[in-house]
Amino acid sequence: MDKALTDRQLAPGSCGLNRREFCAPNNQAPTYLPCPRVLTLPASLSFTQGLILGQISVVLLLAAFIRFFIFGDAPSPEVTAALRATERRSRSLAHKKSLLSLRTSNARQAAQQPALNKKKSSILRPSPPTLTIGSILSKTYYKVDSHQPESLDWFNVLVAQTIAQFRSDAQHDDAILTSLTKALNGTSRPDWLDEIRVTELSLGEDFPIFSNCRIIPVDEDGLDFGSGKPLDANATTKEGTRLQARMDVDLSDMITIALETKMLLNFPKRLSAVLPVALAVSVVRFSGTLSISFVPSNPSENTPTKMTFTFLDDYRLDFSIRSLMGSRSRLQDVPKIAQLVESRLHRWFDERCVEPRFQEIALPSMWPRKKNTRGGDETIADVERSIERSINKVKGAEIAKDLRAEARKEVEAEADARADRVHDQLRFRRRPRAEDAFVMPGSMPGSMPGMGVDGPT
Repeated sequence: MDKALTDRQLAPGSCGLNRREFCAPNNQAPTYLPCPRVLTLPASLSFTQGLILGQISVVLLLAAFIRFFIFGDAPSPEVTAALRATERRSRSLAHKKSLLSLRTSNARQAAQQPALNKKKSSILRPSPPTLTIGSILSKTYYKVDSHQPESLDWFNVLVAQTIAQFRSDAQHDDAILTSLTKALNGTSRPDWLDEIRVTELSLGEDFPIFSNCRIIPVDEDGLDFGSGKPLDANATTKEGTRLQARMDVDLSDMITIALETKMLLNFPKRLSAVLPVALAVSVVRFSGTLSISFVPSNPSENTPTKMTFTFLDDYRLDFSIRSLMGSRSRLQDVPKIAQLVESRLHRWFDERCVEPRFQEIALPSMWPRKKNTRGGDETIADVERSIERSINKVKGAEIAKDLRAEARKEVEAEADARADRVHDQLRFRRRPRAEDAFVMPGSMPGSMPGMGVDGPT
């Protein structure tokens, strides 16, 4: 007889589960498997345990977030600067590699196309040779390979005077505060942020120092021809090649701007919660390499001469950021907020004036014009007119002073005359005194002199 499997219900009082009975051949006693016991908990107890476990999990997650995200230790400035410099350098190398590959593909396409020989006119005079950067360097006796960098002490003095005048104007005028407030509260301000107010603005006290200036020929894309190599004369004759001045910049100062605003929670309804936030950002140090070049004008396209400037990717910009959040229970100088603000400022600077990006400024025409003329006879005439206006102003002041003196005298004389008339009236109207009374024949005792019973005598 083969092994068979039968299911038999357990007797009352057992575990309540089915047990399986295995029948063995040859009329042997059946073998019973032990019945497993399952512990069942009341529904209320399991719900309570789940609720407590969920609350504990939420508290642990919040504690970990606050500990490691908000109050986590920020990396050292040296480590952060090294990481950012490496990132910028890799980005610059990738851009340079893409430019070189694109230039190679364009050169291949130009080689495949046949060149067209244009017939030159024999009537027009031949134009003078184009002034290349090679000829400019040779005529100014500047050797790129062997010329020593310059100190730029005179340039530092001019820049310091300009910055000092700018700071002086900013102290007597609120235009810079108005411009900053308008820029911060522009259309790009999010809805969850209240109006931003500038509470402190300090333009610093020191000045940037420029040094180690050198001239480097670059192509139309701003790439140099290789440092440490002799300058190729054929490379300087290409179209778009220009000279570029590179100089080191170092500034150690405390340029501060402090802001105040409120973070708004508009869910589930508008202004459900408000969180006051105060932030102060200070530029502590900046050092880098400034690159300046001139782009010549193009009369055919009516474009003026432009000056472009950018900073190389080896710069360092250090900030000091202070923060304060809350109204009653305040959080001061949260490290994560400082990291976010500093990262945002570095990104803003990289996207605007760090190579390969650059700033472009159009320059006015350098030809002499009548409307821009100052000095000479016109200056003398302006001085004479100003002197004449001042003299007339002084004469007018003296005449007005004399008129006021005469009017004052007339008023005083009129006041004195009025006082005299009042005094005379009071003198004639005064009551008679005892010594003025005397007895005359034919008059009544106590009567006025010259007065009778019937009237005046």
